[in-house]
Amino acid sequence: MYTKPGTELPYLYQPKKLNLLMRFSYFKNVFIFILFLLPSLVIAQSGVNTNGSNGTAIPTAVPFLNISPDSRSGAMGDAGVAISPDVNANFWNPSKLAFLEDQNAVSLSYSPWLRNLVPDVSLSYLSYAHKIDDRNAIGASLRYFNLGTFQLVDASQNNQGVYRPSEFSIDFSFARKFGEGFSLGLTGRYIHSNLSNQSFSSGSSLQTQAGNAFAADVSLYYKKQMNEFGTDATFAFGTNISNIGTKISYSNGGTQYFLPTNLKIGAANTWDIDKYNEVTLTLDLNKLLVPTPPITDASGNIIQGVSDNVSVPAGIFGSFTDAPGGFKEELQEITFSPGIEYTYNKLFALRAGYFYENANQGGRQYVTLGVGLKYNDYSFDFSYLAASQQNSPLANTLRFSLSANFGSVK
Repeated sequence: MYTKPGTELPYLYQPKKLNLLMRFSYFKNVFIFILFLLPSLVIAQSGVNTNGSNGTAIPTAVPFLNISPDSRSGAMGDAGVAISPDVNANFWNPSKLAFLEDQNAVSLSYSPWLRNLVPDVSLSYLSYAHKIDDRNAIGASLRYFNLGTFQLVDASQNNQGVYRPSEFSIDFSFARKFGEGFSLGLTGRYIHSNLSNQSFSSGSSLQTQAGNAFAADVSLYYKKQMNEFGTDATFAFGTNISNIGTKISYSNGGTQYFLPTNLKIGAANTWDIDKYNEVTLTLDLNKLLVPTPPITDASGNIIQGVSDNVSVPAGIFGSFTDAPGGFKEELQEITFSPGIEYTYNKLFALRAGYFYENANQGGRQYVTLGVGLKYNDYSFDFSYLAASQQNSPLANTLRFSLSANFGSVK
């Protein structure tokens, strides 16, 4: 039994076939209703967040925004901010769109998610890019997170139908190239998170509602051709600060929660070994730019750390110095994503990577593998996440991506 922050409403989780229920009592009547996720976003009694991290992670709303959606980067340890541009740069680093070689590109990705816990959760991602000219490009994407189907019952266990919670975001990006190797990007985002069945909360002083928010990303990309170890090479660097936006609330007048504002920095080096063979090594670093909750006593007084009840700008700038454990804990909040990609004749690719998150800050640690195939203007990518069946709800996660490129840049 837990307590929903800001509302003091008790809730109990039992996912479908694990049966998810929530108790809510007001006046003299008692109702049992569904609320799949409270805004702290725990998906089950095990304390797993929807992005796969454990209960030690810094809490934010809508963590699905930072789940890697496509198979190429998903096979390289979730690294993608500095690798060669493709249409999924809409998520990783929109400034790379200015370096696309085709006038139009589209990609559709799908991933069954957290299937070790819930049978029908999934993430879908549709991405599109268009080169306006040699220097300018626009992009758009739709991300849809399906949280499954849940059976509703009343206090007498009578069937009250089913409920299908979901979340989605819609993005629009613009990228412009400055010179031959540098570009900047800007993204606007609308976020909708519908996690509660509002019909079961009528009459409450705090009405549950779908959460809505707006956010923006700012990004840059730099690449340079050079000669390394006697062969042609390309060094690239990228960074993307994503989800800078309004707080989100799930009730009228209730607690507002931070979006998962994230700083992503990455570098990649590609070697053209010969006419047919190419190897890329890459590394991404990530840090959430949201307040770290302080340590408090039973009365709510702060023992260590600082208050996390701050504005969005204060939360972003304070996120570098507010950890209760000091500088050591700040370093633990950084995740590492090294990856490698081997490409033959730009038609066949083998990929591998590793994702590391400190056990005190979410605990996600896994190996990723994947392949890519290209035929004419079409590409198919597949990735597999290998993790401990006992320790990770992300074990055996699959991702599938189908892409198409068409038209030459005018």
